[in-house]
Amino acid sequence: MVPLLLVLLLAIVLFGFGFAVKVLWWIALAVLVLWLLGFLARGTKTGGGRGRWYRW
Repeated sequence: MVPLLLVLLLAIVLFGFGFAVKVLWWIALAVLVLWLLGFLARGTKTGGGRGRWYRW
């Protein structure tokens, strides 16, 4: 009974880990797209150079 519970627990942990990794990949992809859009849409400075698109 104990080995069966251990195998079931391992399967649940691995499934949860795989789901979390997949969600993190989608979040990373969305952040990358937002960063690229912000990088391409940044304005120009008065001196003719390109300014920063973020405020930090």
